[in-house]
Amino acid sequence: MSVHRGSTSVFQIPEQGVTGANCASGWCELWAVATEPGVITAVALAGVLALLAFAYVRDAESACRRERRRVLDERDAFESFADRVAGIDTVSVATDATPSGVPAGAIRGLDGPGGRRRPGGGPNADNATLRRVMSAYHDTVLSLPHYRAEYDESAAESLAAELGPDTATALASDGGLSSGARSALVDRSRRAAGARDQLADAIGEEIDELDDREATLSSIDRRRRRLIGHLEGVRSGRETDAAIDVWNRLAELEAECDDLAADRQRSLDDPPLTPETALDEDRERPFYDYLYGPTDGPRYPVLAQIAEVADGIRTDRDRVGTRIAGGR
Repeated sequence: MSVHRGSTSVFQIPEQGVTGANCASGWCELWAVATEPGVITAVALAGVLALLAFAYVRDAESACRRERRRVLDERDAFESFADRVAGIDTVSVATDATPSGVPAGAIRGLDGPGGRRRPGGGPNADNATLRRVMSAYHDTVLSLPHYRAEYDESAAESLAAELGPDTATALASDGGLSSGARSALVDRSRRAAGARDQLADAIGEEIDELDDREATLSSIDRRRRRLIGHLEGVRSGRETDAAIDVWNRLAELEAECDDLAADRQRSLDDPPLTPETALDEDRERPFYDYLYGPTDGPRYPVLAQIAEVADGIRTDRDRVGTRIAGGR
């Protein structure tokens, strides 16, 4: 699921490259067209780059929106599970105390159909309350479309991982739902829902920032294209002065990209959500690893997008500099 087990906001996402991207969306083919010697003129290059513009940021925004939807679905599932468990009558058991760990094989008894304990599970093996608890978990959390595709877990393993091993052990050991076990299930389910609410808010902040960065980059790129278009339309006899002016203005746009990259770097160092539990030392920014690690694009899409726009500006500036040196 999108939040690590329990209510701790820890993300477990595979490691990926920082700025690498593949050619799955036709990027490499388009870039090959853009760099053909016969195509690279100022106007044509601007047109091709317009087709490529902001793919990293837009793909990142789409990924964030999908993940936020999944997180909200998980939040709703845990809230529904808590509501259903709260409405189940409890049964008297020997004790409400629960162990702190999961004995080997103890929780496997929850994995029968409807949560029924397997044969040999004791006198309460067919307890209706236990079946109702597990049925509620199947109907809510485990029914999420992405759950089984993302986690290869049994119902009992999922319950223990999400809501605590002692809770699952109490159900397996007691063969029913004691008052203490019900309180723990409801409380921890609501905490799991609350953790996902926080995560959804954090992803929403990232989506807003992606929108802001794209708007800024769009402004920079529009000004770049206008400068190049202006230079192409300059009348004979004034080309050199115009080229010098455009060259200087392009330098200012490149400096804006540098400032934007530095600002994004500061955002990366101050994420909207910080895990409560330390991850592997190699994962310096777990929130962004969580969001972008599984995607086909770069782990830091905004920085990659800024680098691409800045590279286009430098390419244009070099061409304008060549034009100035040639006196035309």
